[in-house]
Amino acid sequence: MTNAATELFGTDAKPTRLASVRRALATAARPVASAATPVVRVVTTTGWLVLVAAVVFLVVGLLFSWSEFLAIAFAAIGALAVALISVLGRTSFRVDVTLSPTRVVVGERAIGRVEITNVGTRRTSATRLELPVGEGLAVFAIPGLSPDAATDELFAVPTHRRAVIDAGPAVTVRGDQVGLFRRTVRWTDPIELFVHPVTTRLQPSAAGLVRDLEGQTTQKITNSDIAFHALREYVVGDDVRHVHWRSSARTGQLMVRQFEETRRSQLTILHTSDERYFASADEFELAVSVTASVATQVIREATAIDVVTEDRRLRTHTAGALLDDSCRIEVLRDGAGTPRDFARDATAMLPVPSVAVIVAGSRMTATDFRAIEKFFPSETRVIALRVAAGENPQVKIAGGLQIFTVGTLRDLPRVLARAS
Repeated sequence: MTNAATELFGTDAKPTRLASVRRALATAARPVASAATPVVRVVTTTGWLVLVAAVVFLVVGLLFSWSEFLAIAFAAIGALAVALISVLGRTSFRVDVTLSPTRVVVGERAIGRVEITNVGTRRTSATRLELPVGEGLAVFAIPGLSPDAATDELFAVPTHRRAVIDAGPAVTVRGDQVGLFRRTVRWTDPIELFVHPVTTRLQPSAAGLVRDLEGQTTQKITNSDIAFHALREYVVGDDVRHVHWRSSARTGQLMVRQFEETRRSQLTILHTSDERYFASADEFELAVSVTASVATQVIREATAIDVVTEDRRLRTHTAGALLDDSCRIEVLRDGAGTPRDFARDATAMLPVPSVAVIVAGSRMTATDFRAIEKFFPSETRVIALRVAAGENPQVKIAGGLQIFTVGTLRDLPRVLARAS
């Protein structure tokens, strides 16, 4: 029994000692790693290759007394030492990046400005500043600056396509000519430029697709509205404000009012981003412009609206917010769901609309449009906008559903005038 206990104790003690050693090593290595990280970070891939080569040539030269290898090793070490000097020292800059304006329409001019100020007490040496702009990189040569001196540079931002373009972060770069070391310092956070889709101004009558429905009653019975329908017996939980006291006194039991639900203006735009339904990238962009044009006009008229795609719900509290969010609509690749799945998932958390507008490309068939239409109740009016770049505007009736073809953005006001 004692031997077993001793054996068990010995077995447990060994892992405990190993764990203690590992913790001690980790604690000791932490400050070393923290100190080494900034040094390791400035060494480029080329620098590591030269360093490894220097070590290899030095070891081989010493082992075999090969003077040629030693000469190469010392030359490499010397090059590393000289290159290291170029990244030493500190700079004290204030860097400001501004965009003017911060919101443009596709094709409009957007100019950026970067200002660098020496906020230190010593003159700075010439340096290089790199500023990512979208998918590109702007590089500026910054001259030496006296204390409190400043310099600025202008740059153009490409706005040929709808997007949210990040400008920044701005970083200064110090390094040697060979590229052995590269030290970067980040000075700013990225700022955004919104390149809005092209839109067209619509007449109020063309965008007021839900105006004529305001105030109409439906067959749905509700306990709170303004269109009186009938009386029924009181049940626990009913709002006592709807008790009809005169009828209650006459019948001897509580009677409450029932109402027919009054329809309120609520428009929902379902914009599919599935690449299966678009013939080209230009057609996709035209569809975004159609959605943005209709939505912004409805927002200006203070009508309740929701705009949804497969992966996002756009903000609609202001026209500007909607245009900002429309910059983030991207093509959905590898889509596998059905049109009805899209309608169900996109509107799951939305109120039932009085009018639903479907915006899709030329490859969405009449059957697909009908599948989305059938998802909505009969009280909802459904309008389909088939965006087909270059085609003539026309209307097609499919099982009672009107499918309007929009070939250019100029066609949209006439199409919506017919739809309303």
